[in-house]
Amino acid sequence: MTCIYRLLIFSLVLIPNLTKAQSSIELFNQKDLLGWYAYEPESGKHENALELFAVDQQMIRLYGNKAGYLMFEQSFDNFQLCVEFRWNTDSTFVRKSNKKNSGITYLVPKESRDTLWPKGVQFQVKEGATGDFIFLQNVTLRINGVQTEPGRSVVAKRFTDASNAIGEWNTAVITVVNGKIKQELNGKLVNEGVESSVSKGRILLQYEGYPIDFRKVQIKKL
Repeated sequence: MTCIYRLLIFSLVLIPNLTKAQSSIELFNQKDLLGWYAYEPESGKHENALELFAVDQQMIRLYGNKAGYLMFEQSFDNFQLCVEFRWNTDSTFVRKSNKKNSGITYLVPKESRDTLWPKGVQFQVKEGATGDFIFLQNVTLRINGVQTEPGRSVVAKRFTDASNAIGEWNTAVITVVNGKIKQELNGKLVNEGVESSVSKGRILLQYEGYPIDFRKVQIKKL
C-alpha cells in the first residue's frame, strides 16, 4: 500500500466530513537534501547535508564510516509521516558496521541539542526489531495502560513482525494525534500508545553504520 493511499484513508476515517483530502508534504524532493542538515559527533553539524550523505537515483543514501543522522529543520505536531526504506546490501558501499540498525526519530524538540541520539521517539529500524518504540532522553508514553519509565534509551517491543525481506522496500507510517502515537509497518499495526510526553518536534533519519536507503519521506498535517 503506497504512502499517499494510506494517508488518504487515514484522513477520511479520522475526519468523516472531510470532502477533500489535504495534500501531503514531500520532505524529500528526490533531487537534493534541501531542508535537511546532517550531523555526526566528530565534526558536528553540517548545514550542507551532502557533505556526509548522498542523493542518488532519487534516493537518500546513508552510508560511510561515521554514524550520524539527517535532521529536517521544520517541526510538526499532529501529523502522519510515511517513510519508505530498505537495507542497501551492495557491498561496494562503505559501512561502519555489519549490524543492520537504523531508525526514524520524530518529535525531536527544536531546543534539543545535536547528539547522536537526541530527545524524541524512534521507530526502530533494526534486523529482528523493526517497529519497536525507542524513547530517548526521558520521553515517556503509556502503552496498554502502563506508563514507560523515563530513561536515556527505553525500548518498548513491537507487537508483531511485519518486516519485508532484507533488500526489499518497507513502508513505515507514523501517526501522532493529541498525544496518541501509532506505528505501522507494511500495513500492519506494530506499536501504539497514548499520553506522549512530547507533542511537537522535528524528524530525523538515523545512520548507525549499515547502509540504508530512503526513497520517500512524506508528511501530512492532521
